[in-house]
Amino acid sequence: MPDSELRSISRASAKVMNRADLTRRLVARLEREEAVIGGIGNSNFDLWASGQRPQNFYMLGSMGLAIPIALGVAMAQPARRVFALEGDGSLLMELGALGTVAAQAPRNLAIVVWDNGMYQITGSQKTLTSSKVDLIGMARAAGLERSSWALDEGHFESLVGQALEGDGPWVIGARIDGEKPAGTTERDPAKIRLRFMQGLGVAA
Repeated sequence: MPDSELRSISRASAKVMNRADLTRRLVARLEREEAVIGGIGNSNFDLWASGQRPQNFYMLGSMGLAIPIALGVAMAQPARRVFALEGDGSLLMELGALGTVAAQAPRNLAIVVWDNGMYQITGSQKTLTSSKVDLIGMARAAGLERSSWALDEGHFESLVGQALEGDGPWVIGARIDGEKPAGTTERDPAKIRLRFMQGLGVAA
């Protein structure tokens, strides 16, 4: 899909989908030891439930830092594709990361934003995206031209495919429902760190 068509897709026109289902669809496309950074809470819970890979990093307690961590991995290992999975509330807390990604312009980085308009794990309080804030519009304004809402599940998979094969950085916005995650990550930070570093071929 041409960039002009991607820009024409609005948040309002995007289908509300299920985060766990989309996470499984993304993981199923990973065949070359791509790194995936799951943000706090449900972003990494569904990543864990989709199958534990050594190249997955399950972030615990560091709200808003999935994108900065993924950016660091992408810059350190430019031959490896890297995905950041981040919720709308966490991205709103660290919007400056979008500008940093645009400035560094890593071709191997893709950001997936799960947007359900709420801080789901703390009581489902509304985020700003429940009103007028459009995170994909903000990503484009930050200089990330390859940013688009996923119209539906098929389009989401198409965007993931483009991110796996083409030059980024990419930002994929997915409107999601308020369903509970498919599982809960094992909360062992030392083990998560060690396994991830081994998955990236880096000595601990």
